[in-house]
Amino acid sequence: MTQPFSVRVTDPAWRAEAEAWLVAACEADGRVVTGPVEQPRVRPWSTQLVAPTDAGRVWFKANVAGAAFEPAVHRVLARLAPAEVLPPLAVDAGRGWMAVVDHGAVLGDAHEPTEQEWSDVLRGAARLQRRTVAHRDALVEAGLPDCSPATVPERLDRLVETFEALEPSHPTHVDADLAAQLRAARPLVADAAARLTDGPVPSTFQHGDAHPWNVFVEDGRLRLFDFGDAQWAHAVEVLMVPYGIVRHGGTLDWAAVVEGYRLEWELSHAELDGLMSAAALTHPVNRALTWWTSLLEAGPAELAEYGDAPLRHLANVLEPWP
Repeated sequence: MTQPFSVRVTDPAWRAEAEAWLVAACEADGRVVTGPVEQPRVRPWSTQLVAPTDAGRVWFKANVAGAAFEPAVHRVLARLAPAEVLPPLAVDAGRGWMAVVDHGAVLGDAHEPTEQEWSDVLRGAARLQRRTVAHRDALVEAGLPDCSPATVPERLDRLVETFEALEPSHPTHVDADLAAQLRAARPLVADAAARLTDGPVPSTFQHGDAHPWNVFVEDGRLRLFDFGDAQWAHAVEVLMVPYGIVRHGGTLDWAAVVEGYRLEWELSHAELDGLMSAAALTHPVNRALTWWTSLLEAGPAELAEYGDAPLRHLANVLEPWP
């Protein structure tokens, strides 16, 4: 059995290699590391190290194989849209390693985000999408998964088949009854994919987890980061995670939150509603893929905690909208 990612990245030999790379990246940028490198975060899908330097903290991130594209994609995004994404300090695309400068507290940690701040975040996500819409090849060549609408029905087929073949004790296992329901939903998913393909907004870079906790403010500008859940997908799918957060919170008006996004794409209210109703059928399939690949290197305890996520998201194709 392959060693779990979280075990591998806490091994002293791996830590020593990663720390040496991080220190070298700092020195190459003219920074002096002034204290011990720490590892404040280990998850089944990623880990982070942080080094104090004479010019501020520098962060290191490594992902599981399913998200190892993030450093290379981050570098491409910074080149294509420097107003929305700041460049990493260093990238090792082969190992999926990245070093980034600490840019201060994220927006969501400073206070409870307001409707206007949420709207600004989603407008920034739309600006990034508009800047990248013509650059599919560069992003996909960097490793970004192609989850455009035309690919979704077949992905549904593959995921159902994969999950159904798992041992019944596996938290992502799909039983025969649910598998039948998911297969019966395929025509609806295919129709939604066609509506998105023919709609007024194209496929483009889809952040995958756009919210105020993945944004920091620098010089009055919002900058997006954390691209490990990203895909090349229909633009409006980027709204589905924020919609779930806002609806679950119950205190913010979704119409106000999504207004910046709507205006950036120059959509009518009816157009946006129609696109979101279609994305509510394609996004669960693509989100299930993200969770599935993120957990392929998880250990037993981690699967017990997170392992139902791929199936939980996939089953959302059976939920009515809104």
